[in-house]
Amino acid sequence: MDAVLEKISRIGIVPVIRIDRPEDAEPLARALCEGGLPAAEVTFRTAHAKKAMQIIHEQFPQMILGAGTVLTKQQVDDAMEAGAQFIVSPGLNPEIVRYCQQKGILILPGTANASDIETALSLGLTTVKFFPAEPLGGLKMIKALAAPYVNVSFMPTGGIKESNVCEYLAYDRIVACGGTWMIDAGLIAEGRFDKIRDLTRSAVKTMLGMKLEHVGINAAPQHSQGIAEEMAALLQCEVRPTSKSFFAGDTVEVMNGNGRGTHGHLGYTVHSVERAVRYFEACGYRFDQESRGYDAKGKLNFIYFEKEIGGFAVHLKAA
Repeated sequence: MDAVLEKISRIGIVPVIRIDRPEDAEPLARALCEGGLPAAEVTFRTAHAKKAMQIIHEQFPQMILGAGTVLTKQQVDDAMEAGAQFIVSPGLNPEIVRYCQQKGILILPGTANASDIETALSLGLTTVKFFPAEPLGGLKMIKALAAPYVNVSFMPTGGIKESNVCEYLAYDRIVACGGTWMIDAGLIAEGRFDKIRDLTRSAVKTMLGMKLEHVGINAAPQHSQGIAEEMAALLQCEVRPTSKSFFAGDTVEVMNGNGRGTHGHLGYTVHSVERAVRYFEACGYRFDQESRGYDAKGKLNFIYFEKEIGGFAVHLKAA
């Protein structure tokens, strides 16, 4: 996989932004980064796209920066001069694709049907944009197109929002989704970048589906059952013994000795452990690879972060 495409796939959601005023570029990029999505596709729908990309590239070099609605060779040149790492177009223009390939920059051209995909394949592309996704039939249509083209993957954009993004990302042929729901034009105009940050955080939380499942407490073997019984009495639940611990209901696990973590561990569930790992690695976190666990189909369903937080180890588990 192309290195930039790999970064895009790790982030999972690419905010598609239109910037009408160059002065909005810096606070908007900061809001996206603070919200957990250090990526942006800046569309050439305004005269300030190049300037906005330059500002973002200079102020936030860690961001995965792309140019969208690219229709001409000049826009490709402008995007690259501004620091863009990838190009996105609404349709598939072979001339623009070849020009990007000559320039050595990743291009994700828009496709809408099998003929478009055939053209993309003839140009050596195996990852394409699917646009506009929802009006064209959404995930159902993508799966129908993906069936005969087994080596093609998609980045759908258009009509994707917080209520349906997880359905798209659950399909393994989708590398990422483009979206605008966290970047309301009215909020930008009003300078409410804190709200955009919050909407971005909400998008990440929805994508990951990260929820606290239980707390693990390290205890001496001779005390673990008693501690679990005290917790069970407090929580009005039953004690459930396991080979390594006692559970008080489903939310508190008292270990028979020192398990992971200085004091214990925190267990979180996520929609997809594999996607969560890719996302957190993109954000700089590291995992204990020896702690990996797999389900009967060989899919990653359990892993610990490498670093403790406040004396607690943290693990991810498939919901």
